[in-house]
Amino acid sequence: MQNYSVMHWSSILRRGKEVLNVAKPIIPTLKYPGSLAQTLSRVQISSMVVRDNLLVAGGFHGELICKNLNQAGVAFSATVTADDNAITNAVDLYQSPTGLLRILTANNDTQVRVFDAENFACLNRFSFSWSVNNTSVSPDGKLLAVLGDSVECLIADPQSGKVIGNLKGHLDYSFASAWHPDGRILATGNQDKTCRLWDVRNMSESVGVLKGQMGAIRAIKFTSDGRFMAMAEPADFVHVFDAQSDYTKGQEIDIFGEIAGISFSPDTEALFVGVADRTYGSLLEFNRRHYNPYLDTIF
Repeated sequence: MQNYSVMHWSSILRRGKEVLNVAKPIIPTLKYPGSLAQTLSRVQISSMVVRDNLLVAGGFHGELICKNLNQAGVAFSATVTADDNAITNAVDLYQSPTGLLRILTANNDTQVRVFDAENFACLNRFSFSWSVNNTSVSPDGKLLAVLGDSVECLIADPQSGKVIGNLKGHLDYSFASAWHPDGRILATGNQDKTCRLWDVRNMSESVGVLKGQMGAIRAIKFTSDGRFMAMAEPADFVHVFDAQSDYTKGQEIDIFGEIAGISFSPDTEALFVGVADRTYGSLLEFNRRHYNPYLDTIF
């Protein structure tokens, strides 16, 4: 994000390109009888995700924007809730067990909504007893992690919303989650300055606790091969852990400024960190270093 523009940064060409401007009126191109689509303008983006050339963004007033990056215009835009304090805290894209792409939104109005990624119809709506700050679906599409203004994290069925597990151990509200690509480990980030690791085959207690430096854990990402996990605090610190070492080996990256988000490149070779500071706003790229022992034998 740069002001009201969503930019695509090419790490190969070293230049950015605007793919969405949310200051201007957003007029959805896909409309049909019964569609929830609405024209929006001057949206403050609060969350964002991209998968399979589909960009999904949430807004501070409950907005949802969906754009196919290989097509002109915005396919769908709407305000999904009329609640006064209904910020779209998180958006996610996942593949259902039947192979269909779904959109997931988590809002302050205690609702989790599931949308079809083709026609953007709302397929399901699940209610909880507290504001939902984050949701994520397991790689096989069978488990839904729900986190929010509660010390407990929930595991639910993404088809029905039925709660099938409680994760107890955090001391404050939770804001982030991510699944290891193997689907067995769930990582949750909390305001108690820790990230807990849970084995979903035995949810009675966490199997690991990773500590931050100064603040809540607000973002968590795994590399596509599951080798590394990164977690970010609200400002200044990003921590990278080696999953192969049972998360005992890691690196702390100390930067300056508020952290907007983190992401690994698909080939796992780079870690990107968004800095949201008004003065030093930027996108930082950290490249992975490789140690090749055989090179020591050459000299």
